[in-house]
Amino acid sequence: MNIAPLFKNFDELADAPERIPALRKVILAYLLHSAVNSPDAASRAATLRTAHETRRGELIRRAARKEVPTVPEVADDDLPPSLSDIPTVLFDRLGNIASIEKGLSQIQSTTPGKYPLVVTAETRSSSESFDFEGAAAIIPLVSSTGHGDASLKRLHYQEGRYAVGNILAVVKPICPDLLRARFIYEYLSAFKEELLVSRMVGTANVSLTVNKLKEVPVPLVSGPVLCRIDELMALCDRLEAQQQERETRHAALARASLARFADAPTPANLPFLFHPSYAIPPADLRKSILTLAVQGKLVPQDPNDEPAGELLEKVRKARRTLAESGDVKTKVQLAPIGPDQEPYSIPDTWLWVPLNEVTELVYGKLLPTTELLPEGFQVFGANGIIGRFSKYLYEDEMLLISCRGAYSGTPNISPPKCYVTNNSIVCEFFDSKACDIRFFHAVISISPREKIVTGSAQPQVTVANAIKLPVPLPPLAEQRRIVAKVEQLMALVDALETQLAASRATAANLLSAVVAELTACRHAGASTPS
Repeated sequence: MNIAPLFKNFDELADAPERIPALRKVILAYLLHSAVNSPDAASRAATLRTAHETRRGELIRRAARKEVPTVPEVADDDLPPSLSDIPTVLFDRLGNIASIEKGLSQIQSTTPGKYPLVVTAETRSSSESFDFEGAAAIIPLVSSTGHGDASLKRLHYQEGRYAVGNILAVVKPICPDLLRARFIYEYLSAFKEELLVSRMVGTANVSLTVNKLKEVPVPLVSGPVLCRIDELMALCDRLEAQQQERETRHAALARASLARFADAPTPANLPFLFHPSYAIPPADLRKSILTLAVQGKLVPQDPNDEPAGELLEKVRKARRTLAESGDVKTKVQLAPIGPDQEPYSIPDTWLWVPLNEVTELVYGKLLPTTELLPEGFQVFGANGIIGRFSKYLYEDEMLLISCRGAYSGTPNISPPKCYVTNNSIVCEFFDSKACDIRFFHAVISISPREKIVTGSAQPQVTVANAIKLPVPLPPLAEQRRIVAKVEQLMALVDALETQLAASRATAANLLSAVVAELTACRHAGASTPS
C-alpha cells in the first residue's frame, strides 16, 4: 500500500487534529500485522527474545543483583483487541525488554536549571541536575483526571539528559539497537487505554505501579518495520507540528484582524476572523460585536437624532405617570453613576444612567398550578420555555436577567404572551417607545457579572443590585441602527460558524477515510508495507 498520498492534503488534515491519534494507532496496527505476517516473523521474534534475555542477565550480573523473576508469558487476553489476532509468541513483556524505574525529582521542590524536567503536563519544567540519560518513554503513574477515575492524557518521549518527576516512570529498552525507545513510546501511546489505563488500580487515588507496567505486552519487531514506523510517525509529527504552527500564526493574525474590526466593523472583516484555521471562538467574536455595539462603534452618530437627554426626560415623565397611577410596584431611590462605575467608554452624545432609570425591575412569579391549555400560553424560565400553562403575565417580549444559579446575571428575552418564572428578574421599560429591548439585552450581555452577581456556592442577582447597574442610553434612532447592525453581523457569524463546522467535519471525514483504508488493508492481510 502506498501511504504517501494520504498525507498530501496537509491543510485539510490539519483541521482535524483530534483524529491524528487514531491515525497513529491504525498505522501501527497495520504495520505490526504486516510484520508478523512475514514468513520469518517467528524466528525474528525468537532472536530478539534471546538477545534481550542475554542482555538482561548481563545487566543483573554487572549490578551484582539477584536474578529478578521473569514475568509470565503473554496470554491471548493480554493483547489489545486490534492486535488480538497476532500470535502471542511474537510478544514479550515490557519488564523483559526494558528497564522501568520511577522518576527521582520532587516536582514542586526541584530547583530550576538547564536540564528538562519531565512532568505530567505537556510542557517540560526544568532542573539544575539530571538523573537520566538516553532515549526513554516516560509514563505518568497517576490519573490525569483526579480522584476515582482511571485516565492518562499523554505519555512523553525524551532524549539527552533530563530529570523526571517521581510520579512518572522511565522506560528504557535494554537493547536500544534492537528495539527503540521511540517505538515503545508510540506503541504505548497508541494503545494506552487498553495497555495502561486498564491496569490502573485504586479507588480514590487511581494509579499505575512499576510491577503493572512490567506486565504490558510489547510486539517483538525490528529492522525495516521499525524504520517504516519511524517514517510514518514522523509524518504524523509533521502534521501535528503544522497544525500547531497554523494555530499560532493564525491566532496572531486573528487578533490583528479583530483589532482592525474594532476600527472598521464591516462584514468584510468577518471572514478573515472566521477562517477555519483561526483560533477565535465564535462566542468571543459575538462578544466583541456586542462590545463594539455598546461602545457606539458599529454605526455613526447622527446629529439629527433626538438627544439622549430629551429621551431620558420622556422616560422619567412616563415613570412619574406610572408611579402616580400605582402601576410601579417597587419604589427605589435612583442610584447616581460615578466615573469609577463606567465599564466602557461611550460617545459624548450618550448618557450614563442606572438601570432603574429606564426600567422597573421585579421578580418573576411562582409557577401557576392551573391546568395545561393549548398552544399559545407558555412559561419562560431564565434559560428558555419550560412548559405551557393557562395564563400569561406579559403580552409583549420582556427583557429578563437570570437571578439564580450558574447563569445568574445572564440576560434573555422572553417571547410574547408568556408567564415568567421566579428564577428571573423582569425589566419592564417605563416607555417601551424610548428603549429598544435588544439594545439593552446587548448592554447587559457584556456587563461585568461581578457588578450584580453575589455568592460563589449559590450565585444570585437581587433587584437591589440590578437597579444600580450602569447602562448607556443613546438616542432611540441610534439604538435601532445598532440593533439592526448587530443582527446583520450575528447572522453572518452564524453562517460562518456553519461553514467552519463543515470544514472541520470534512477534515475529520478525510482522516476517518484514512483510518478506514488502513484498517481495510490490514484485514485484507497485506504482507508488506509499501
